Amino acid sequence: MMDLRHSLPRLAFQAGRLTEGTRMLPEETAVAISYNGTTQAVMMATPADLEDFALGFSLTEGIAAPDEIDSITAVETDRGIDLQIWLVGPAGDRLAARRRSMAGPVGCGLCGIDSLDEALRAVPPVPPSGLALTAAQVMAAIAALPGHQPLHDATRAVHAAAFWRPGQGIIAAREDVGRHNALDKLAGALVCGGAGMVRASTHPTGSDEPARRGGSPAVGCVLARTEPSTVYPKAHDGAIILTSRVSIDMVQKCARIGAAVVIAVSAPTAHAVRMADAAGISLIGLARPDGFEVFTHPSRISTQEAAHVA
Repeated sequence: MMDLRHSLPRLAFQAGRLTEGTRMLPEETAVAISYNGTTQAVMMATPADLEDFALGFSLTEGIAAPDEIDSITAVETDRGIDLQIWLVGPAGDRLAARRRSMAGPVGCGLCGIDSLDEALRAVPPVPPSGLALTAAQVMAAIAALPGHQPLHDATRAVHAAAFWRPGQGIIAAREDVGRHNALDKLAGALVCGGAGMVRASTHPTGSDEPARRGGSPAVGCVLARTEPSTVYPKAHDGAIILTSRVSIDMVQKCARIGAAVVIAVSAPTAHAVRMADAAGISLIGLARPDGFEVFTHPSRISTQEAAHVA
């Protein structure tokens, strides 16, 4: 397993003088996402929760539903990690329509897409939701997030995405050097929580495939293909919490997750607000433990005290 952080020497300038010391910094690794033997994208990412990353990326990008993913195997090489994903059903056709052909830095959410229509694709409205949050619950949700960011605590250099549910609090959280990666990892974690994972590989070419690709298998898993090809189960009954700004691609991913409410520490872009409005998402930005701003669908938010604030 790769290290997630390293302590490196640095010079600090404070109070008019330089002092020697060390700083804990997060690792970032080249992670290739391959489908049916062909690399689709290479992203710089934190080398953790890679099964979640592969599954979440596939789903939030509209490439494959849970029942269309046969297996996920992470192969560690000298230069990075290859996430080998094998698809079944019509997912291959959608993959051809969602073309990516270039490396993506950690801040890139639409890298390599060669069609403006694909980059600005509309998303289906989120499922109907009876979710209603009080202002106290929104502030409690954002206040709870720092308790689920151990890598950020150590390095001050990574993003987080979490899922908060009334009465339960934060039930899942993921961190990454990239904000899109963190959200994809969260998406995968939410699906795995319902679909279940089997620690075995059903790679169609046999167990010698990792050796042929020049690496060793780091992780192998198979999705139990019992979930319907829809948005994630029960994601509409809680809120996604983000440490980053909200751009159009983040809204697209949240809509595919099916989240009715998105709460972000930073502000959204104007286009993100328009897309969230069209998707039926209550978009909350500039959230702090003592206040926030609601940009779309404010009917889900009230100022009444919550009966149970998790």
